[in-house]
Amino acid sequence: MKVLFLSADGFEDLELIYPLHRLKEEGHEVYVASFERGKITGKHGYSVEVQLSFDEVDPDEFDALVLPGGRAPEVVRLNEKAVAIVRAMFEAGKPVASICHGPQVLISAGVLKGRKGTSTITIRDDVINAGAEWVNEEVVVDGNWVSSRHPGDLHAWMREFVRLLR
Repeated sequence: MKVLFLSADGFEDLELIYPLHRLKEEGHEVYVASFERGKITGKHGYSVEVQLSFDEVDPDEFDALVLPGGRAPEVVRLNEKAVAIVRAMFEAGKPVASICHGPQVLISAGVLKGRKGTSTITIRDDVINAGAEWVNEEVVVDGNWVSSRHPGDLHAWMREFVRLLR
């Protein structure tokens, strides 16, 4: 499967790097997209290579989506193309994994109404106001959406996302 990550500078290092390698370990093709090709750097100084700009992404070419947290989702959600990618993949029923602040992009895409999920508690009200039922659990699976709260939940988040991809 081809899995797309959407992120930007300021991502939470563990929330991008761990799933990136975990999904590669499962044999998936993994691509990182951001505002432009090159590198993006996380909050703790780790960098990852960006293979595609948001403008180059065709959501039909990807099978699944990962939205890491940190400060990156706050700026990713301002890019209309990134939001359109997220909306297209979510509404097509493709597996989508979000963690921490990742749901901010889902909120901007307008896809959470009637769904059940989780996030960092600091955006709980935003998730609820977007029409979702927010729960304080390490991982929530609602159809094609797998969500978790923070780096302490990475094991459960990727366990369930990998299960969904299989």
